[in-house]
Amino acid sequence: MDDGKPTGPKAKWWSRPSAGRANHPEAQTQEPVTVPEPALVAVPEEVPDTEVTAELPPTSPSPTSPPVTAPPSRPKPLHEPDEYSTPPYGGPGPWAPAPPVQRPVPTPAHGTPIPPQYSAPNGPAPASGGGYAPPPQPQPQPHAHPQPLVPAQPGPSLWLQYDPCSTPGGPLTHVGEPARKKRRGSLLVGAVLLALVAGGIGGGIGAYIERNGGITDIELPQASKDNGHRAPDSVAGIAASALPSVVTLHVSGSGAQGTGTGFVLDQQGHILTNNHVVDPAGSAGEISVTFSGGETAKATLVGKDSGYDLAVVKVTGVSHLKPLPLGNSDSVQVGDPVVAIGAPFDLQNTVTSGIISAKERPITAGGEKGDGSDVSYVDALQTDAPINPGNSGGPLVDTKARVIGINSAIRAADTGSGPEGGQAGSIGLGFAIPINQGKRVAEELINTGRATHPVIGVSLDMKYTGDGARVGEKSKDGTPSVSPKGPSAKAGIKPGDVITKVDGQRVHSGEELIVKIRSHRPGDRLELTLVRGGRERTLTLTLGSASGT
Repeated sequence: MDDGKPTGPKAKWWSRPSAGRANHPEAQTQEPVTVPEPALVAVPEEVPDTEVTAELPPTSPSPTSPPVTAPPSRPKPLHEPDEYSTPPYGGPGPWAPAPPVQRPVPTPAHGTPIPPQYSAPNGPAPASGGGYAPPPQPQPQPHAHPQPLVPAQPGPSLWLQYDPCSTPGGPLTHVGEPARKKRRGSLLVGAVLLALVAGGIGGGIGAYIERNGGITDIELPQASKDNGHRAPDSVAGIAASALPSVVTLHVSGSGAQGTGTGFVLDQQGHILTNNHVVDPAGSAGEISVTFSGGETAKATLVGKDSGYDLAVVKVTGVSHLKPLPLGNSDSVQVGDPVVAIGAPFDLQNTVTSGIISAKERPITAGGEKGDGSDVSYVDALQTDAPINPGNSGGPLVDTKARVIGINSAIRAADTGSGPEGGQAGSIGLGFAIPINQGKRVAEELINTGRATHPVIGVSLDMKYTGDGARVGEKSKDGTPSVSPKGPSAKAGIKPGDVITKVDGQRVHSGEELIVKIRSHRPGDRLELTLVRGGRERTLTLTLGSASGT
């Protein structure tokens, strides 16, 4: 060969005589060769009447095996004597029906094993069609020395065609088995495809239902309507009880207007609110009242007091008024739950909730006039219930829907965007006038049109920066700082004394002293602690009365 590979000797095989021809063996000399690994030789469909040669790999003679010599010149008959005297190559006897035609079966890549009944005991059986099938190849033995190549005898055809001279037993036919396997395979493939299609359709339907909620109109689950009843001490219960008594006030005057809140005091139509809510109306403005149900009515001013920041208005011609019950602010404890009701930014019937954050918090509000006549001094209740502009004058109620305070002021954030550098809006610091003080002032305003203020009869030095409230040397108009025959003069207070306590509670400034005094009624007795010449002493006095503005 010329492909660069080592070439080996050629072996010639005996040719098969064609039909109707005598046996003419033709001996050819074979060279001894060995095969390291068995090789399969392709089988041609028909072998011509010529010699067949095979290309063999190069081998080396085994030292232990004798050389293989060619078969003797006298050939051995291809068939054993037939005991039934059947002609060697003729057709079957008249008593034997013609066998069915067997179609060739493709040979697998490495050959097909032949059942024993198809191998001739003394020689190969000729294959139909005039050709020989190649003999079975020697099987490799692990770790064995190469064996010499022995001329193979013609053997049975790998196509398993019918040979009348073969050993009785009939051809191997298992008709229909491959077809059944193919049918089973087709059924299995069909079943798998059907399952995949069904799974895909089911998955698509499931995904659609999951995304769209079904293939019909969507109907969401919903709880049935309840009876609407709430516990009386819940926020909803408190709001339901208090809202019919709360009103929204719209005030307009000469060049000014405002919105606030108030609540009904009695069935005569008296409504309590803040002074700064009705102040824009002046003496000729209009005050309109809107009830929680939407009814409106005109209101008139009964009385007001800037020192307490309280006012009373009255509506007429309105029936079925529901007064809001009053509680006792002295019984309030820090941490008690409260509800604030009002109209922040003109949003009427707004309900917020929180707790009492502190008691007796001294605050001052107002002072826009500059002379101090509009400054209010309040010993306030502090709450974290959200209070905003528009809540002013509204009620702060306890868990029994009783008024314990009148919402009046808030502490604004110091951002510079609101009045006096504050930002309008709740930051959780709201202040309410205690209802005990509001009740007394409301009664005086309804009965007399004016409120009275408790006084001690001294002028304070508001520029004093030390701890406590210092009595001035002189008043603003040059009169004595301690009013002659006033409550302080009778108790022995002198100019320059520094008052540090009221009924045992510390005061740190003049404003705090005024707040503590205003929280009492005229005629109440107070115990004052003061420092004079570095020495501390305690005095008792009875509060006087002064008309408010």
